[in-house]
Amino acid sequence: MSNAQEKVINEINEKDIKFVRLQFVDIHGTPKNISVSLGKGEDIEELFEDGMLFDGSSVDGFVEIHESDLLLRPDAETFSSLPWRPEESGVARLICDIYTPEGKPFAGDPRSILKKTLEKLEAKGLSYNVGPEPEFFIIDQDVEGNYFPIDQGGYFDVEPTDLGTDFRRQLVTDLEKLGFNPEGSHHEVAPGQNEIAIKFDNALKTADAVITFKQAIKAIVDTMGYQATFMPKPFFGENGSGMHCHQSLFKGNENLFSDENSPDGLSQKSKYFVGGILKHASALSAVCAPTINSYKRLVPGYEAPVYKAYGLKNRSALIRIPAARGKATRIEYRCPDPTCNPYLAFAAMLEAGLDGVENKIDPGAPVEQNIYKMSEEELAKSGIETIPSSLWEAYHALEEDPIIKNALGDHIYNAFLELKKAEWDDYRIQVFGYEQRKYMSI
Repeated sequence: MSNAQEKVINEINEKDIKFVRLQFVDIHGTPKNISVSLGKGEDIEELFEDGMLFDGSSVDGFVEIHESDLLLRPDAETFSSLPWRPEESGVARLICDIYTPEGKPFAGDPRSILKKTLEKLEAKGLSYNVGPEPEFFIIDQDVEGNYFPIDQGGYFDVEPTDLGTDFRRQLVTDLEKLGFNPEGSHHEVAPGQNEIAIKFDNALKTADAVITFKQAIKAIVDTMGYQATFMPKPFFGENGSGMHCHQSLFKGNENLFSDENSPDGLSQKSKYFVGGILKHASALSAVCAPTINSYKRLVPGYEAPVYKAYGLKNRSALIRIPAARGKATRIEYRCPDPTCNPYLAFAAMLEAGLDGVENKIDPGAPVEQNIYKMSEEELAKSGIETIPSSLWEAYHALEEDPIIKNALGDHIYNAFLELKKAEWDDYRIQVFGYEQRKYMSI
């Protein structure tokens, strides 16, 4: 038994924890769990040794009914109490990896996909760090069921205009109890919109943090009588919610994106990494902006990144490189939104970047002018293309990109594509109020 497992068993006994949730995610990144009632400490010891069988046939992207059995194996490093649950109920959480009954990693487990990708990198002595900035809206409903934001605040506003101050303080406090280090929090641009940035860390730990973060925010805001939504574009005419991802490669304590001897402080490796993400940007959008609503956010004019370009300061480009240098050198990929499955998104981003490094894909010169104001002729002259404008375009781009397909693995790629095609087909046959108002009189 590992030291981490022994530590978990001791904590369960000391705190008299009654229930442990064995948590995993489906292909969409939606948290699922099985709650286990603990009699004695040996119960959790058995879980570490034997795992727990469960029916995977009803989970999106997993298995068919004739091959339903799968096995949950808890990762002791992810043990945490749940601060939004009553203390007297003694509830804790363990994130699990999923295996087949034969003990092999399950090809449809998103967490295992990221672990597999990171293990290939670690074999080269490298590590991949990510720092996401998930945005969300705090909303309420009127008596007719219509949603509206809880305030009319704007960027960096304070109370009383910003009504999210108490929510964010409680969220940050509870996230710290969960072992995470939120880097900063503030009101965002749109009414009712907030951001809590997650500190730059190992990609697997960060992906775990994103899942817990979204779950915690929804649970905590619910206890306060409101709702939280990570829907990318909940309100027409307002900025949408993104999840910009800061990322870099390390070798030990050395940031491989930094080069103090270059004029801009950036290594050639960092630029090749940017080149890889730009090359695969269309297919990446299917994984990083995976819903129909995602593309209501990805339109010019709302600070949304739609142009395949990078800049050192430019927020109108798909990739921005913040001013920090040295160990803090990083690239900021601005397409992802918080509906993505972070395990799959991080694996796909890493594989795209590594393709750029391995094949020395030159991203060209940085673009430092406002791309939103460039004419069609200027865009064409600069060679700046756009990412897909719909989920339909995005998943077709994914079909044509072997690097991103391989990052997902055959099982997840095929299941993901099937689900996205079904989602698009369901959407395209709907008739909306806009269409009735526009065309009914014809």
